[in-house]
Amino acid sequence: MKENRKKVTDFLQSYQMYYEDIDIEEDVQIFLNEMEKGLTEEGSSLQMIPTYIEVYDKIPVNEKVIAIDAGGTNFRVALITFDEERKPSLQGYKKVLMPGVNKEVSKETFFKTFVDYLSEVINESSKVGFCFSFPTEIFPNKDGKLIDFCKEIKAKEVIGELIGENLLIAIKKSGYNKDKQVVLLNDTVAALLAGNAFSQSRIYDSYIGFILGTGMNCCYVESNSNIIKKSNLEPTKSQIINVESGSYGKGPMGEIDRKYDSTTINPGLYTYEKMISGGYFGTLCLNTLQIAAKDGLFSSATAQNLLDLKELNIKDINDYMTCPAGSNKVFRNIFHQADENDRATAYFLFDDLIERAARLAAICLSAGVIKSCAGVNPCYPVCISAEGTTFYKFNSLKARVESYLDGYLKKRINRYYQIVHIRNASLIGAAIAGLTN
Repeated sequence: MKENRKKVTDFLQSYQMYYEDIDIEEDVQIFLNEMEKGLTEEGSSLQMIPTYIEVYDKIPVNEKVIAIDAGGTNFRVALITFDEERKPSLQGYKKVLMPGVNKEVSKETFFKTFVDYLSEVINESSKVGFCFSFPTEIFPNKDGKLIDFCKEIKAKEVIGELIGENLLIAIKKSGYNKDKQVVLLNDTVAALLAGNAFSQSRIYDSYIGFILGTGMNCCYVESNSNIIKKSNLEPTKSQIINVESGSYGKGPMGEIDRKYDSTTINPGLYTYEKMISGGYFGTLCLNTLQIAAKDGLFSSATAQNLLDLKELNIKDINDYMTCPAGSNKVFRNIFHQADENDRATAYFLFDDLIERAARLAAICLSAGVIKSCAGVNPCYPVCISAEGTTFYKFNSLKARVESYLDGYLKKRINRYYQIVHIRNASLIGAAIAGLTN
């Protein structure tokens, strides 16, 4: 096995894909520099989008709000109220497929589909909190213009359009006449707001929202005085900044990353997300396996099976890492003629890529904690409200990320954090935004 281990390490190093070659401290500083640039007029791969949303301690009670969560794959909606203890009540909950996942759709179809999904709750409230999990320029009126789609959504006519305004137009076209007020935010902001709402049992110094699922992103609370690119902000106040960290363009990409990026529908964009998130990780692993097969890391029979493989998803990888000798159909077919060396080689490749993803995620979160200027007292840590199936359910990824955070933030620079997980955080955060803005 030592020979297999060394073979995999040498292979990944030759393609600049090995996790131990990533210097966390150095890359955190590069990330922080990009964050600073993104808050000014200088060009930056981090868009650092002001949300004009503040963090409030009070939430209106017993008032209905329509909460929407339009994510990478799914669209969720519910009618939500909060009681005096901030406990949410969800009614009319629905989870359906996002338009544009399977095929290209027009702008009209995109927004009409949203209205159709809202039909059961649309007349229950005039307030709408809309969690829209794509890069969007937010305006002071809490509407936003879509910058671009990531996560492979196919609806080109929607790019550059105002999301809230178009939703209201589609609502009116569908025959609903009552006026609505839409507050637009993304899933990281929603996660942060949910973290604040449910943190009454502990006092936190600040808050971060973090998503690692189909895509990845983070947000944090920034002083308005540091947001140089926006004038007329009240300097004594603060607001949530949507980092759009998936678009970070100075991450330690390897040769296999670059080759994979060139095959996606948006080459050159969201390259950091493509190295980490669940929507891309399966294909990245498949590409790595196939290059390894061509480079002679597997026996000839296994190599051909890998080269013939057309698709690999994150669930297949998780199944394999949980039980390499188990009954996952994809790998049972690949390794039916293989010896244990082939199985071990695949395991080492997957494990190293997962470890790299954890290190990259920790770089993003560490930069967010440092930029928040918070968490210096262990009694008052930074609350990281984290969401995403990839983060919580993919082969101990959360534990790996925490290991890096502990090693760098706590032990090296004395910054403290706590990760919290709140059920339905995107919907609850959207509801809070709709009620408080």
